[in-house]
Amino acid sequence: MRDFAPTIQRLRVQYAKRGRLRFSSHRDFQRAFERALRRAGVPIAFSAGFSPHPKVSYANAAPTGTASEAEYLEIGVTTVCDPARLRLALDDALPPGLDIVDVVVASSPDFAARLEASVWQIEFVGMSEATLSTAITVFLAAEEVLVERLMKQGKRVFDARSSVLLARVAMSPEPILGSECAILTLVVRHSTPAVRPDDVLAALRRVADLVPPTPPRVTRLAQGPLAPDGQSVGDPLALDRE
Repeated sequence: MRDFAPTIQRLRVQYAKRGRLRFSSHRDFQRAFERALRRAGVPIAFSAGFSPHPKVSYANAAPTGTASEAEYLEIGVTTVCDPARLRLALDDALPPGLDIVDVVVASSPDFAARLEASVWQIEFVGMSEATLSTAITVFLAAEEVLVERLMKQGKRVFDARSSVLLARVAMSPEPILGSECAILTLVVRHSTPAVRPDDVLAALRRVADLVPPTPPRVTRLAQGPLAPDGQSVGDPLALDRE
């Protein structure tokens, strides 16, 4: 059993999945990030025991196939690092599309508990604003919309309506691929099981017979503490910047 240097500093990292890299799985990202740690020369701390591994903890990763501007992880390092330099070094070591947005020193507890909700943007290429608005009105009027998802423990049925706190429809200011594009913005409270954008799409299909003409493009714009009005989320790293 090897002896490893202790963790001297913890850093919280915000990263993004963009473009074609949205199709990378969480495991794909883990492998890419661990390679980036080595390439960037980050003095990463390791766990003890017979199978030591880098001290990296991930929080609430977005589903495969969705882009995101607000993914988070935390690392432990064995020497004090400058967050700005670390951000640049890690960003250079990762492939384009897996981008480091921010790095801060972890100076507050209970970070995962601050990830209370997400803001999602879903783009419906080839769909009119009126069609999507009608479906959303039916969905919001329902007290409960049950959907089914296959999980590790088997099929599970749960309510996709109660976690949706805001659903707003708009049109893209510019045509996409020469077609109109309706955009749905959702604020979704994190729950167990987590209600994902594909669950909301399944619910819209069930209650309003909404079938998108092309696969919708999904992006997580933010995740963090839920605002008192339930209409937005705050910056989960704010307490660490104080």
